[in-house]
Amino acid sequence: MPSSPETRTDDELLATTDVAVLLRYGLTHDAFRTALFGDGAVAAAVTLDRLGVLPRSLVFVADIVRAGGLAYAAELPEPLPSPEPAALLRDWLRDAARTAGTPEAETRAARWLDAVAEIIALRRATRR
Repeated sequence: MPSSPETRTDDELLATTDVAVLLRYGLTHDAFRTALFGDGAVAAAVTLDRLGVLPRSLVFVADIVRAGGLAYAAELPEPLPSPEPAALLRDWLRDAARTAGTPEAETRAARWLDAVAEIIALRRATRR
């Protein structure tokens, strides 16, 4: 019988996960994709949730990425309503835009943003 995975606190996950690096490589390299959509999405959700980002705001940005691409979304003056999370997300989007050279990678980025939004929503629902 396989053992259950090791549990980590949010702080432990954040200390060991570099979301920007996972975005940079996870959109274009299959070997990093599981980490991007696993620990990377959870770490991004924890970070943005702590900054007060609403899931619908990320879904909106994901739609912008689908319509205009990562580079376009990264240059939005306010990709999120509050300055601190907006600056962080803008940095992540810029990093991702530098390496995502295909429509498939851009689509993956939008899907990743949707996943992060869903994780934030689940975290908030369990806190109620």
